[in-house]
Amino acid sequence: MKLVIDTNIPAADACFGAFGTLIRVPGREISACDVVEADALIVRSITQVNRALLAQSAVRFVGTCTIGTDHIDRELLTERGIHFASAPGCNAEAVVDYVLSSLLTVSEREGWPLLERKVGVVGVGNVGSRLQQRLQALGVETLLCDPPRAEKEHVEQDGVGQGSAGQGGSGQGGTGQESLRVEGQQGFVSLDELIDRCDVLCLHTPLVSDGPHATYQLLNAQRINELAPGTVLLNAGRGDCVDGLALRSRLAGKGDITAILDVWEEEPGIDAGLRDLVALATPHIAGHSLDGKLRGSWMIQQALAELEGQPSQTTFNELCPPPALAMLTLQHMLPVEDALRLCVRAVYDVRRDHDALQRQVFQQGIKRGFDYCRAHYPLRREFNTLKIVLKGDAISLQEPLSAAGFQTQCG
Repeated sequence: MKLVIDTNIPAADACFGAFGTLIRVPGREISACDVVEADALIVRSITQVNRALLAQSAVRFVGTCTIGTDHIDRELLTERGIHFASAPGCNAEAVVDYVLSSLLTVSEREGWPLLERKVGVVGVGNVGSRLQQRLQALGVETLLCDPPRAEKEHVEQDGVGQGSAGQGGSGQGGTGQESLRVEGQQGFVSLDELIDRCDVLCLHTPLVSDGPHATYQLLNAQRINELAPGTVLLNAGRGDCVDGLALRSRLAGKGDITAILDVWEEEPGIDAGLRDLVALATPHIAGHSLDGKLRGSWMIQQALAELEGQPSQTTFNELCPPPALAMLTLQHMLPVEDALRLCVRAVYDVRRDHDALQRQVFQQGIKRGFDYCRAHYPLRREFNTLKIVLKGDAISLQEPLSAAGFQTQCG
């Protein structure tokens, strides 16, 4: 069996070596010539798997080690009888870590308490639902917008719904105008209501180009202009869900909102003017934890093993190395948000990624700098790999630190 695999997919030998010969190619460079004789193609989000790529190929399995699948022509794969697998939820925890690190950084810079803000989550799928759970556990008021999920769960307009707003879901936040309620939860609201009521907006939607729940330029010029002064906009879903020109105009003009962008239109050729105006600019790495990447590799390995009728070669725990920092001890009480920043930055400091992008773009240009940051991304673990030991009056920090995603131990 011949497998063409993105060079940046970790644990490739451990996960896929037993299936046959691995041909490693940088993801953005995988071409039709590379896959002519391939049996399987293993990619990440930067490889467009379409008719042009597979025109002369006999590929019978395509796997993407990512949550998103908008880079895959699913209809083509179905048409040609090619088996497909993705890795939903593989890096969801890492993206939530990114959101918390970013919001804690911006709140410190601007001098406002994150825990007193009202956060709107657009797209309540694998990432959005986990973000909601952590924020609500921290005591942060959270509103949800996800019309496709509301529709799927048979939530009745202005009535009582059938499902729970905190589990599963499509994550396909749309524009819906209806105001919805879900039994036992605060329920779903329209995007316009969420914009009107929230201080912070977090976008975690896939890219849906058309249809009743299209997310292309979901935040269009009108909605961006309607954002209240002081609003924080964070996009860690897909770059095309936000009108970049309108956002740049708002930031360059009034300059009264804050933007945090991990995803961009036209990646890797991102808008330099917009990049210079946002508070935190990162190169599509919100989910780039080692744990998330390994989980993605492992999930695709499981799918390929099932297709080939082979026993799984390894467990996920066997793939994960021990963290460099396994334990941190707090012996005295700190203000809650100070304690959160201390522990968050011990594991992941988003400022490192912002600074790296600025540096590499300056040295290599926008496209090469963007891709360099992704290809040479430093080792990053997830919050849940760190155990925080609490002693003395620091024991009172157990609830918020656990809510944020850390392991905690008293005494």
